[in-house]
Amino acid sequence: MAELLWTPSEERIKNTNMYRFIQFINERTGKNFTEYGPLYEWSIENIPDFWATMWDFGGVIASQPYDQVVDDLNKMPGATWFPGARLNFAENLLRYRDDQVALIFKGEAQDSIKMTYAELYDEVARVARSLKEAGVKPGDRVGGFVPNMPEAIIAMLATTSMGGIWSSCSPDFGIKGVLDRFGQIKPKILFTANGYSFKGKNLDSINRVSNMLADIPSIEKVVVIPYTEKDPDISQVPNAIHYKDFKSPDANLEIEFEQLPADHPLYIMFTSGTTGLPKCMVQSAGGILVHHLKELMLHTDVKREDKIFYFTTCGWMMWNWLVSSLGVGATLILFDGNPFHPDPGALWKLAQDEKMTIFGTSAGYISAIMGTGIKPGRDYDLSSLKALTSTGSPLSVEGFEFVYKEVKEDIQLASISGGSDLNGCFALGNPMGPVYASELQCRGLAMKVESYNEDGKPVYNQKGELVCSAPFPSMPIYFWEDPDKKKYHAAYFDVYPNVWRHGDFIEIREDTGGVIIYGRSDATLNPGGVRIGTAEIYRQVEQMEEIDDSLVVGQDWKGDVRVILFVKPAEGQELTHELKQKIKKLIRANASPRHVPAKIISVPEVPYTLNMKKVELAVKKIIEGQPVLNRDALSNPKILDYYENIAELQED
Repeated sequence: MAELLWTPSEERIKNTNMYRFIQFINERTGKNFTEYGPLYEWSIENIPDFWATMWDFGGVIASQPYDQVVDDLNKMPGATWFPGARLNFAENLLRYRDDQVALIFKGEAQDSIKMTYAELYDEVARVARSLKEAGVKPGDRVGGFVPNMPEAIIAMLATTSMGGIWSSCSPDFGIKGVLDRFGQIKPKILFTANGYSFKGKNLDSINRVSNMLADIPSIEKVVVIPYTEKDPDISQVPNAIHYKDFKSPDANLEIEFEQLPADHPLYIMFTSGTTGLPKCMVQSAGGILVHHLKELMLHTDVKREDKIFYFTTCGWMMWNWLVSSLGVGATLILFDGNPFHPDPGALWKLAQDEKMTIFGTSAGYISAIMGTGIKPGRDYDLSSLKALTSTGSPLSVEGFEFVYKEVKEDIQLASISGGSDLNGCFALGNPMGPVYASELQCRGLAMKVESYNEDGKPVYNQKGELVCSAPFPSMPIYFWEDPDKKKYHAAYFDVYPNVWRHGDFIEIREDTGGVIIYGRSDATLNPGGVRIGTAEIYRQVEQMEEIDDSLVVGQDWKGDVRVILFVKPAEGQELTHELKQKIKKLIRANASPRHVPAKIISVPEVPYTLNMKKVELAVKKIIEGQPVLNRDALSNPKILDYYENIAELQED
């Protein structure tokens, strides 16, 4: 069994939303659940009953109730959720109109600003009025090319209050990356900031916006939010208007929340687009709402008194997920900029200053912090912090141990995993349960997640393919411009009919109920026909002070696959023969001889997507002479050129 790192106290367990939900279930069903395991089994065996209970427990606001929870659980994809219901997503997120702080925003180079729920409602009402006057109707798309700032949330809520569809990109996307996304969905209105800050530098967005408008003729108006300048010059942008001039001058407006079917489109999310044009996944208002309420209230234990933070941009689904915390009435902490500016303690200082209770970040950030030498629990007052969530890639055992040793002993560390596809998680936290090193605590309630072996059979305690064998509300309702659903079907259902194949390589632990993620299954290595997850190698290399970063791929070679490990040496280090032998010895001892790379090669940098995920597939294509079609999906695309002509890869 994995190392036990934390167990919640009895008092803490009884104070969780999950515990309260269990009592709610017991009263409704006559059951006598006391622990998560039996509750989970009930939830996947009684999916409609679970979601009906969650709808009520989450206090979903609807002008008309649903006729049934789901029309056909055997349709995957194609099940319709909550038919008959009429509701509005924004109305559910704006249920509070009081003086509690709704948003705290910290720009990298700016002091924090705060906005109450009453002020948020008023701002949304004014922008919604103006969007309506601009001709936005239900089903129209509104785009955001914006930093993670209050105006992004305001614009999204104003859009969805009238049944518009919101879609956003981070301003660090290149022009082609934005065109690949917004060019497909043709937004009517575009919100943008004049620029953004990163590592102490102000970067311009105005010029990029003006350059891309000719290629997106659907955009009738560009609303420019001042950020890095108080009164930016927008004269070069056609049909541009300052945010302050766009929003209605009227005060005390009431929002006319358009009442729409539960499966009315809410968001268009995008795949990373590293293998072609990003796929445009359309998600429903009712499905996303109830799914997010489940994950936030039950699995993350968000309450009104919480201050929840996620280090994210508006181009990552964690932004959408974070924003739904408004539906619980919590305070959201937003940050825009580089998390290591002006020093590696920037986010921990934010946690201290704002008395953060839930700190969300990526595994990559935790790994990077480990290499800086700072000790957050020693250097900052983190007494308010109750939970830390990590996603984006598998968190190493050392990452788990670092959190409990150097952040806080009494904290729930929830490693979570899902994707933009479902705007949520397949496996995540359980505030009532223990934390074991390297394990995600549990599979999500009512998510029938299984690990399939190579014969397509569910297995425990073995590595396999992550699948979900029953429908769930936040599944995309369709892909944009995919009328016969061919793209949708090919994305998830072409391997196992009627079963969602997500593309992760996992193990479900029978003893703990936890899940271990081994990386993407499409990047799984098969030397000698044995399946190996890349995360198993990363876990060993990340321990080494001599190595700053690494990337593992399988290279097709002479009828087999050989493991190639690219490493970026730490500052002042070189990849010597001795260091290569040390790496191989560590991997052989702690993983297996099969995991030992055939070649270890020094590189100046590792390529990442804009959402900070390592790009294994693109590098595999490059080294095998195949084209990488969409380099703009990467944060550092030029580095791929380095991988194209590495002579060592052509040698035995």
